[in-house]
Amino acid sequence: MADRINRRIVMAARPEGAPRDGDFRLEETAVAEPVAGELLCRTLYLSLDPYMRGRMAAAKSYAARVELGELMVGGAVSEVLRSKAEDFQPGDIVFAYSGWQDYWTAGAQGPRGIQGLRKVDPGIAPISTAVGVLGMPGMTAYTGLYNIGQPRAGETLVVAAASGPVGSLVGQIAKIEGLRVVGVAGSAEKCAYVTGELGFDACLNHREAGLAGKLAEACPEGIDIYWENVGGAVFEAVLPRLNRFARVPVCGLVAQYNLTEPPPGPNRIPQLMRAVLTDRLLIRGFIVWDFADQEAEFRDTVAGWLRGGRIKYREDVVDGLENAPRAFQGLLQGRNFGKQIIRVAPER
Repeated sequence: MADRINRRIVMAARPEGAPRDGDFRLEETAVAEPVAGELLCRTLYLSLDPYMRGRMAAAKSYAARVELGELMVGGAVSEVLRSKAEDFQPGDIVFAYSGWQDYWTAGAQGPRGIQGLRKVDPGIAPISTAVGVLGMPGMTAYTGLYNIGQPRAGETLVVAAASGPVGSLVGQIAKIEGLRVVGVAGSAEKCAYVTGELGFDACLNHREAGLAGKLAEACPEGIDIYWENVGGAVFEAVLPRLNRFARVPVCGLVAQYNLTEPPPGPNRIPQLMRAVLTDRLLIRGFIVWDFADQEAEFRDTVAGWLRGGRIKYREDVVDGLENAPRAFQGLLQGRNFGKQIIRVAPER
C-alpha cells in the first residue's frame, strides 16, 4: 500500500453563510500502514448529513467542531484491506466515522481518532444502508418518534423534509402505527414520491404559496405530532394547528444553519411560549445518541420491516470523493432527493 495515495478533504475556511467551494480543500497524503491491532480500510460510501454544517461553525455545539485544516467529519462504509486486529479479516465491511477520505487506518478499539467502528452484515441489506435507513438517520427517526413523539393510532403526524432519510422513515413508521401522516417537501416530484411510493396520506410543497391554508385542509383534526427537521416558515405554518398536548421532536433546523444574523420579521417567541403553556405542548430537541442504548433494537426492528417490504428508502448517490463539497452544498439547499451518499469507490 506504500504506493497508494490517500485523498482527503479538509476544512480550509469557516463558512460565512452557505458553504462555498473555497471552504474545502482536497489534499493528498500517504496511506498509513496498519500496525499490531489496527486495520487499513478503503472507503466505499461516505454519508453527507446536515449536522456537518454545525461542525464547521465556530459556535459551541453538542460535539467537537472541525478545526481549520482538519479532516471533514462523516460516517462511512468501508472495506477492510489489511488487518492486524483480531476479529477482522480482509474483505470485511465496516462502518466508522472515518471522515471524507479514500483510505483510513485505525485500531479495532478506535485509536487514531476513528469512532463508531463496527462490522456491517452485507446479508441484511445493501451495505450503503448502513449510512442511511439502517444507520444514524434511521436511528434518529426511530428513537425520536417513539421516545418523544409517542405515536398513537388515530392521531395526525406532520413531518418536514418528508422525502429525506429521516422524514421518510418517520412517516412510514407512523403509518405502521396507524396514524394519519402528512408530509412537507420541497417539490411536486418529492411530494408525489411521498404519497405514491411511501404511502403518506398527503404531502404539501412548502415552496408553493398558501402552505398554512393547505395544512389546515390536510389536517382537519389538527396536528398531534410535528416532526421538526427544518424550522423557519414550515414551523410557523404548523404552530397554530398543534393540538393540546401535541409533541414536537426537534432533530434539525436546516433552514437556519446558514443564517448569519437573526431572521427578519416580528418576534414570535411570545406566540410560541403562549402556545406551549396553554396547549401544554412538548417541544424537545434531541441528538440521536441520547438513545444509544436502543441501537440494537432499532436495527433489528427496521431491518425486519425492510425484509418484509413495509419500509422503503431512496438514496441520492454522487460518484467521486472530489464531488463531496458540491453535493454537501446542495444538501443544505434541499437539492438532494433521498439520502445523500458519495460513492467513493466501487464495491468488489
